[in-house]
Order: sequence, then C-alpha cells, then structure tokens
Amino acid sequence: MPDFVLVAHGSPSEPLPADAALAAIAAHVAPLVPGHEVRSATLALPGALDAAVAGLSDPVIYPFLMAEGWFTRTELPRRLAEIGVTARILPPFGLEPALTDLALSALPAGTAEVILVAHGARRPGPARDSALDLVRRLELAGRFVRVLPAFLEEAPFLADVAAEAPDAVCLPFFALRAGHVAGDIPAALDQAGFRGPLLPALGEMAEVPALIARSLRTIAERG
Repeated sequence: MPDFVLVAHGSPSEPLPADAALAAIAAHVAPLVPGHEVRSATLALPGALDAAVAGLSDPVIYPFLMAEGWFTRTELPRRLAEIGVTARILPPFGLEPALTDLALSALPAGTAEVILVAHGARRPGPARDSALDLVRRLELAGRFVRVLPAFLEEAPFLADVAAEAPDAVCLPFFALRAGHVAGDIPAALDQAGFRGPLLPALGEMAEVPALIARSLRTIAERG
C-alpha cells in the first residue's frame, strides 16, 4: 500500500509558517486515507523533504501546487534523486477536476463578475494553463456575467484587470497563504481601486483535505 507525501513550494523568506500550514492539511487528510502514511514537506524549508520521505519505500508525491511546470517536472524530481528516493509524482492540486465545484461553492450567490488571479510566469510555459482551464469551466457553469483571468507575473496583470472590474469578486488560484496571497494580491487590488471582496485562496478552503483524500484513495485502490 502506498504512502503519500504532500509537497508545496513553501516560502523561502519565511519557511516555517507555510510548512506548518501544509502539515496541518496533511494531518486532516491522514484520517481520511486509513492504512496509509500521509506526510508533508515544503521545498523552501531545508531538510523538510528529506525528513518527509525518510523510511518510506517508493512514496507517492502529491504536489500541493497549482500548475505543472518547472517545480513538478524538474526541481522536485531532482530533489528526490539527490536524496536517493524513487517516487511517483501525481498531477498537482491545481489540476483537480473538483476545483470547479470548490470554486463555485466559494463564490457568493449573486456574484456577477469573477477575477481568478494566479501566479503566472515571466517565461512562456504551462504555468497559466490550469488557471485558464478553471476560468473556462466557471464560464460554462453559466452563473456569472464575466470570469476574468489575471496574473501576478504576466499579462493580463491583476492591477489592470481589477481596474476594469472594480466590483468583481477576486478568487486567488493559490495553494498556501504566503507572500503573494497575503501581500502582492491585496497591494495590486489597492493600486487598482478595487472595491469587491477578496476571498481566501482555493487551497485554504475547508473542503481541501477531503478533496485531496478522495484523490489519494483512488490512487491507493488502483495500487
């Protein structure tokens, strides 16, 4: 039976709070996946990944990240190889099909316009794809007049989108609360004169441990 490790970026400037937040999520997931070890590590905290995989045979890694990209395809495999661990790496949290329902449940009744803000990237790549996919799925729900994508690291930038839709609801497409969610997003909204509500990040929502546990149970059943 596989054992699981939730892995996130963490925060290089303040690694301990993000690591503790991920550990709390793992602690909520573990009872929902009986018979399997569920651990966690943030890559920004030195030694955290080594400790999390210690003693596990061929663990399964669940990236608590929002997109496929350099971290999932290059950095995480490199870090695992450095410590001599063979592990299966699952698709990241941001690709979970259940995120559509999670986002819909978070958006208040009567919401007309939604800004889904994600990290994005300064170089071309897949970092924006999962956010744009969720934008399309929210549009298909038919509940909103507009669902607008916005990014911190690439166009369309959040400050510009928020100035265009100052009364929208802003939903951060992020996993853990760190500098971007706590600082950069509110700063960009203030710059734009945004008047609407700023919701918690998708990864902060109470339903997240159960969502992750469902995916891990499916993997465990398949063997």
